[in-house]
Amino acid sequence: MLSPPCVNHLEEQYVQNAIKSGWIAPQGPEVIKFENAIQHYLGEEVFPVAVNSGTAAIHLSLLALGAGKVDFVITQSFTFTASANPIQYVGATPIFIDSEDETWNMSPILLQKSIEDLQTQNKKPKAIIAVSLYGMPFSEEIKVIANQYNIPLIEDSAEALGSSFKNRKCGTFGDLAIFSFNGNKIITTSGGGAVICKTKEQADYIRFLANQAKDDAPFYQHSQLGFNYALSNISAAIGNAQITKLPEFVIRRKTIQQHYKDALAKYDFIKVHTEPTSDFSSNHWLTCILIDENEAGKTNTELKDYLASKGIESRFLWKPMHLQPLYAKAKFYGDGTSETLFSKGLCLPSGSGLTDEQLSYIIETIHEFFAA
Repeated sequence: MLSPPCVNHLEEQYVQNAIKSGWIAPQGPEVIKFENAIQHYLGEEVFPVAVNSGTAAIHLSLLALGAGKVDFVITQSFTFTASANPIQYVGATPIFIDSEDETWNMSPILLQKSIEDLQTQNKKPKAIIAVSLYGMPFSEEIKVIANQYNIPLIEDSAEALGSSFKNRKCGTFGDLAIFSFNGNKIITTSGGGAVICKTKEQADYIRFLANQAKDDAPFYQHSQLGFNYALSNISAAIGNAQITKLPEFVIRRKTIQQHYKDALAKYDFIKVHTEPTSDFSSNHWLTCILIDENEAGKTNTELKDYLASKGIESRFLWKPMHLQPLYAKAKFYGDGTSETLFSKGLCLPSGSGLTDEQLSYIIETIHEFFAA
């Protein structure tokens, strides 16, 4: 599998203890413990709120910023649809920005152009959702631009727990940040996510919304719309076991990426996605490659099919949002970068539990493909 969860007896023990405690429903001591563990890992004065998905975390972040029907929200096109869909949940209008070549994340040049264009209409984005794709931190210029125009920045680190920029961890750069703990992420709660807030008041409000917006009353009273976004105590127990392993998982994924990079270096027509400078430290959630079809004489699709025939899962890079039927009419600022990445790219198996023997088999199979 591409990135299966890496679990063992420790997660089983944590779950059993949670069940024995009697806390089965959403919320509970394991949730509080998990939020504290996230805060401790980030090492910043932040206030995490655990929820049941990364998508919910983005939705709640937009709600906390007051985004609604008259607003514009900017995000990158080259991402998973969960970065964009919550913009529609709140009724706002998405504006998609193409990628830049080095990190594959949002282009600062095109971001600035989109903001300037809105200014000519006396409009201002309600928020910028910047993604650290495949674990690669986005350019610091994004934060500079957001500050320059006083636009709140939501840091989408769904894939970037364990990554850092200039020794500062992803999840601490935005006015709000989010993580995903889906089953394929670097750590998992089975399904889950978190919002990283800068103030306790903000965290309290997001937690209020995530728990059906129940008023402080002796009965069930609701004065505003809430959501069933709370993380269960059982899921949090899995997370508490997983987060103790995060450092070793990051090391393993970095090692896997380096093995691929070293093994594929002999092919001029393959580029392994890697950090552009030493300021960047990616968790390499997924190792991704680009294949130059003109030089290789073969395509990413053909390699994907060959790997599948040998029992190896791989996956195309994210199809850009501006190419999705759902967002065909959305405003897009582009220069063709994400379309090129999508047409050439492939994600290779990168799970933390991938053995050296399995990795060698995958690499040998890739060599066989290009030798044929």
